[in-house]
Amino acid sequence: VQLVESGGGSVQVGGSLRLSCAASGFTFEEIAIGWFRQAPGKEREGVSCIRTIDGRTVSADSVKGRFTITSDNATNIAYLQMNDLKPEDTAVYYCATTFSRGCGIWFGNYGIDYWGKGTPVTVSS
Repeated sequence: VQLVESGGGSVQVGGSLRLSCAASGFTFEEIAIGWFRQAPGKEREGVSCIRTIDGRTVSADSVKGRFTITSDNATNIAYLQMNDLKPEDTAVYYCATTFSRGCGIWFGNYGIDYWGKGTPVTVSS
């Protein structure tokens, strides 16, 4: 199983980035996949999750209306479109997946089956 993130970088306040998570080694169509982030000195937190079988999503209140998670079952890639970025969005973003627990666990920070290595996002003013 592999989750490989890309798309992180540095951007100014108000800018946009799109993160990608390329998944392999498992059946992509029947899982929950999404993103966590960890800012310096803070605990890791759930950001957004999508259930690939029907496209249902959940997102943290702090990113609703700015971040959009999608998935492409043909290419086994999950995306996080991040708009109107703020300095508080600065963090390392991790792709994660759970095979059976669904997006309901996303904000409890437990039950994840696999993690990517992370991609850094820096938002400067």
